[in-house]
Amino acid sequence: MSETTIDVRGETCPVPLVETRKAIMNSSPGDIITVIGDHPTSMEEIPMAIESLELELLSIEGKGDGWSIRFRR
Repeated sequence: MSETTIDVRGETCPVPLVETRKAIMNSSPGDIITVIGDHPTSMEEIPMAIESLELELLSIEGKGDGWSIRFRR
């Protein structure tokens, strides 16, 4: 099991979601991925994508202008 952090601060849609999907594809089951960003819409879209892929959402911290989302593949 490994942990990966993706920093997408300063990026707008669709970049944060695309980078999250790349990280998922490059990870193994059980790996932890943390996405750090500041785009409010991505803070809503990424958890929806995690849910649709049936991954385990571990935490969402912060607000639209500075947040982190942590999940397990």
